Amino acid sequence: MSDDVTAAADAVRHGEVVVYPTETVYGMGADATNPDAVERVFDTKGRDRDKPLSAGFPSVDAALEYVVTTDLEVAFMRRFLPGPVTVVVERRDALPDVLVAGRDRVGVRVPDHDLACDFFERADTPVTATSANRSGTGSITNPSQLSDDVREAVAVVLDGGTTPGTESTVVDPGRGIIHRRGAMADDIETWLAEHADSEPDA
Repeated sequence: MSDDVTAAADAVRHGEVVVYPTETVYGMGADATNPDAVERVFDTKGRDRDKPLSAGFPSVDAALEYVVTTDLEVAFMRRFLPGPVTVVVERRDALPDVLVAGRDRVGVRVPDHDLACDFFERADTPVTATSANRSGTGSITNPSQLSDDVREAVAVVLDGGTTPGTESTVVDPGRGIIHRRGAMADDIETWLAEHADSEPDA
């Protein structure tokens, strides 16, 4: 498996797309700082360019190098990451417009999954974090479910067995907004309520 992770990391650094497991579903990864690689992810998924992608990192500290955060947002990230949560915060310019459909905020993922984080660490760059299915079809919880189109388009498939299948919760803690309820949504809602008055809305 170590050789597979190295191959996947090398592929990402060369602008290619890979499939990798997380603690939710399988993701589709490419260098999130490389506009051409990000375009390949959109093409492989058949995804509309006006729907932003998230970026995956091996740790909160790694993510903080690519985003602008308030104290409250950092506190939220350190409470819920690594974990099945996508945290929406302001991006830095190193993350290109195409990744986020021209928006000023980006979803940050730090999976609670050793294989995914090892892959991110070896890639040594932010990696796109979006489900490995074709748009409009169900999420992938096992590599056997990958469509032929996706399997042919990606350079490496990291097989981590079957994943749980629960989608991550997407939350903008700075604005107190849960965009999508998924794993840990109730805990997140409680945390946001408890911290609602600790910092003005961004």
